[in-house]
Amino acid sequence: MDLSDALGDWPSSGNQSGAGGPWPGQPNNPTWPGQPPANPTWPGGPAGGGGMWPGGNPNQPTWPSPSTQPTAPGGWPSPSPGPGPGPSFPTVPQQSLAVPYKLNLPSGVYDKLLITITGTIKPNAEKITVDMSTSNDLAFHFNPRFNESGKKVIVRNSCIGKKWGKEERDLQHFPFVQGQPFEIKILCTNREFKVAVNNSHLVEFKHRFTDLKSINQISIYNDLNLSKVHTETLP
Repeated sequence: MDLSDALGDWPSSGNQSGAGGPWPGQPNNPTWPGQPPANPTWPGGPAGGGGMWPGGNPNQPTWPSPSTQPTAPGGWPSPSPGPGPGPSFPTVPQQSLAVPYKLNLPSGVYDKLLITITGTIKPNAEKITVDMSTSNDLAFHFNPRFNESGKKVIVRNSCIGKKWGKEERDLQHFPFVQGQPFEIKILCTNREFKVAVNNSHLVEFKHRFTDLKSINQISIYNDLNLSKVHTETLP
């Protein structure tokens, strides 16, 4: 597939008491839900490396576990299904950004860069897309699809030198709901992009384009109303 054609229709803890402050509800020993305080790791990845995700630390970041739920008031909600009310969604600010939306990243992407995207899925959405790209290549293509032959899938891929790579489709759950608000967090590390949706870890995508400084644009498009795009560097 030619890259120019694809662009038109692209639809995949430790303690921290210093800078940045503790995670809400756990001021003395903040941890990410479901992770023991000793030797925390990102699921599916080695300990160490990457930026501090809330509740972790710069050397041993942790990602939420789907197995347990904190009991401290104000603790982070568990993504596990269970009795009681359904999943809570983030409050979306009453503002609107034009879609397709593009944001330039003058310094490219780098370790500990956190990108937060909030908005609402359109009621009859077929797909939404977030792309991380260079001037010529697509480093990370994140493409939730609501009805691909009757299935909900999230395709992750890259397009380098006008050639698409191998699609990644493995998925434990599909968190997006038509007509509902959402929050996507993308954390860049030296090894990969980590994606969380609605407070729960979703997927990881190892870097295929390794010149991270050249990945200087975020593009967001297709069937969504966009409220906010925020970038920050974690401690």
